[in-house]
Amino acid sequence: MTNAWKKQTVLFLASQTISLFGSSLVQYAILWHITLETQSGAMMTLSIVCGFLPSFFISPFAGIWADRYDRKKLIVAADALIASAALVIALMFSRGYDVLWLLFLAMGIRSFGSGVQTPAVNAFLPQIVPADQLMRVNGINGSIQSLITLLSPVASGALMTLVTLDKIFLIDVATAAAAIAILIFFLRVPVHAGALQAEKTGYWQDLRQGFRYIAGNGFVKRSFVHCAAYFILISPLAFLTPLQVARSFGPDVWRLTVIEVTFSLGMTAGGLFIAAWGGFSNRLHTIAASALVTAVCTFALGLPMSFALYSILMGILGVAMLAFQTPFMVLMQERVDGDYMGRVFGVLNMLSSSLMPLAMLFFGPLADRIPIERLLIATGILLGVQGLCMFADRTMTEAGRPLSQPEE
Repeated sequence: MTNAWKKQTVLFLASQTISLFGSSLVQYAILWHITLETQSGAMMTLSIVCGFLPSFFISPFAGIWADRYDRKKLIVAADALIASAALVIALMFSRGYDVLWLLFLAMGIRSFGSGVQTPAVNAFLPQIVPADQLMRVNGINGSIQSLITLLSPVASGALMTLVTLDKIFLIDVATAAAAIAILIFFLRVPVHAGALQAEKTGYWQDLRQGFRYIAGNGFVKRSFVHCAAYFILISPLAFLTPLQVARSFGPDVWRLTVIEVTFSLGMTAGGLFIAAWGGFSNRLHTIAASALVTAVCTFALGLPMSFALYSILMGILGVAMLAFQTPFMVLMQERVDGDYMGRVFGVLNMLSSSLMPLAMLFFGPLADRIPIERLLIATGILLGVQGLCMFADRTMTEAGRPLSQPEE
């Protein structure tokens, strides 16, 4: 029994890794195909909208489904939907019907599927993993996802030089089929209590109850406020640093590659680091300290420096961001009522998928009026203030205290 959860966790993470790798290959292939074929900023904007809006709108309802229904079946259904769309589009492309709108449709369906899957995945892990192991497992999962982020662009680029786009879609179908097979035939996890209860309320009532729970729970409400501020303030760091590198060090592709690689390696190392260390006994202290490290590095990127030092700071930022995200996710999994976990993660996914693109509507045009360095210095200072506010937040500090240890 002791090792049963380990086997189930390995199976689940393996299925998610296989599925994510195939999805990432296709995602990059679509973006690069649209870029190369159209060389149009409007088309790129449309692709971003198609990849963002469906997830944004479906996330709150997906959270309800994750609370009402078997979460494993939801994950399987989302993977099956994405794979089915990929198969149909691959067949149409192979027959010469390679119109651009099919790729926008593919991105929309993938965004919808991701919006359904994300709350279910985040709420599913605590069903498998003991509470005292959540930090380690989430850290390992974060490292795996970061490694895929590092490898999939390289693999996708190599594949695009060797095979046509429809063949890359078929790879996604194969990886999704493998992931689904693992979940259906090997993963044995009892259905959570909410899925066994008869439906007594409608969707809108469930949705209102979810928002009331968020508004009425001091920890969840404050967590969302801090999370929203964090996403907004890191937007220049996430989106404008490539432009800063091109302006400050020269428009060389290898430089952009270096900062992406060092950041991804940093996130991979950060996940392994937090999995091995486990963080401070109070999870809030780990989150706030990581926010302060992010603040210092963001501020520093606005100062004159060599490209080597710039790259090192990007690697440190990767570590700090994973060290922020992992304990934050664990804290939510530990403290949110299981009956509301899907809805809470649904709203959280809606925030995380929308706030950074929306923030760039402000920061993007501003970067053409003032130096990006000033934006990084300003947001670095504000991130530092946020980190200090988190340390001073009594509600968050109390929620971050260790849960009572289970008896062995």
